[in-house]
Amino acid sequence: MNKVCGSVEEAIADIGDGATIAIGGFFAAGVPRALLQALIAKGVKDLTLACGSGPLLGAVEEKNSLVKNGQIKKVIDSYGLFRSASKGMKDPFEQEVRAGRIELEIYPMGTLAEKYRAAGAGIPAFFTPTGGGSSVEETVLTNIAANRVARETRIIDGVPCILETALKPDYAFIHASNGDTEGNLRYRKTARNFNHVMAMAARVTIADVENLCAAGEMDPDTIHTPGIFVQRVVHIPRVAFDITNL
Repeated sequence: MNKVCGSVEEAIADIGDGATIAIGGFFAAGVPRALLQALIAKGVKDLTLACGSGPLLGAVEEKNSLVKNGQIKKVIDSYGLFRSASKGMKDPFEQEVRAGRIELEIYPMGTLAEKYRAAGAGIPAFFTPTGGGSSVEETVLTNIAANRVARETRIIDGVPCILETALKPDYAFIHASNGDTEGNLRYRKTARNFNHVMAMAARVTIADVENLCAAGEMDPDTIHTPGIFVQRVVHIPRVAFDITNL
């Protein structure tokens, strides 16, 4: 099945207000910038952006535009803010978080990866020892006090464990270095990050691909995400971007 869309606008055409979108990328590596830019141009609001390891920190211009346009309602991440307090004071996103106008929900990175993987595997929830005995065990970590609900815990093999629910986004935005027309994808080094588990978890996975080939041309042993997890592909040749402002 040919899953290639003619443009990024076509690929995201059905995304509406209130959508939850997983955003791949490890800081600046592997961020689906073209899809984020199309989302900005589309102007949809009340978005929940479910990340993994700070892709919005690595896409400063796109993040700032989303904040300026009032498009973000909530961000889920393991690393959502700059380490530098002085940078944070100048960062529109952090200031909106501190003011309570955007919710930021934080999870340990491995726990967040497993929340996506569980969704893709059809597992509604799981127990993890990560965070036991810390504030992670007490409530959901969020800047919105009303959403700091108590966590369910259980002692398993003598170890306190925390119940986590699967995270199943409506859409996933994925960047791949290589892909074919049937949606089989290959990532380059750090750019793989959360892509494979996000693609499994989402109802609709949209991949922007630098190098697109015909079905059957990719070595099956080099495929990181099989096409069964990808619904749409758009060809976006590699572009340069500025990392000096990160």
